[in-house]
Amino acid sequence: MHPMNMYMVPNPGIPGCPPGLEYLTQVDQLLIKQKVELIEALAGFESNNKYDIRNSMGQNVFYAVEENDCLTRQCCGPLRSFTIRVLDNIGQEIITVNRPLKCMSCFFPCCLQELEIQAPPGNTVGYVLQQWHPFLPKFTIQNEHREPVLKLQGPFCGWSCLPDVDFEILTMDEVGIGKISKQWTGLLREAFTDSDNFGIQFPMDLDVRMKAVMIGACFLIDFMFFESNN
Repeated sequence: MHPMNMYMVPNPGIPGCPPGLEYLTQVDQLLIKQKVELIEALAGFESNNKYDIRNSMGQNVFYAVEENDCLTRQCCGPLRSFTIRVLDNIGQEIITVNRPLKCMSCFFPCCLQELEIQAPPGNTVGYVLQQWHPFLPKFTIQNEHREPVLKLQGPFCGWSCLPDVDFEILTMDEVGIGKISKQWTGLLREAFTDSDNFGIQFPMDLDVRMKAVMIGACFLIDFMFFESNN
């Protein structure tokens, strides 16, 4: 990677901030770009997802890699369980995102989607829980004590009808404070791969733990609504 495209995140240590997340205190938006896998595009063979996480200037600040086995990926597809490890530019794991295997149907709300986000690994900072709704994608963002903190809501039929899709970040009083946006990546890329671009916008002063949870929520949205075996 060209050195001009990489941002070496300083690590001064901030009281109350999980180690490794110091850079998130300085940003109010991130771009998450899924890497295109050639074998997946040409042969339809599902590979582990990989993502670059960039700042508003396009510099890589983190990268993320999915971990699971080949059988799980091929048999379960977008429903699959996973562990996604978010690493800084020196290869240190700073966020771990765990998704258990659960069903995904708006008509059977007995086993809804859930994520656990740890930062650093082993220290839970929050959860993303799907809320049942027959038409709208809805989620509750919880802190480490499983107390509701924020909401996340997508548009009706948005993942299949629109090229750009916004999932609104809301307070518990339904006030919008940010969004996770799936961005159009071009006809050929959309048609032959499931590689997507996402933007995350949140308040600069949002709890850094919740910023880490929003990164995890972005991965869940990708798998639930935009990951497909093309």
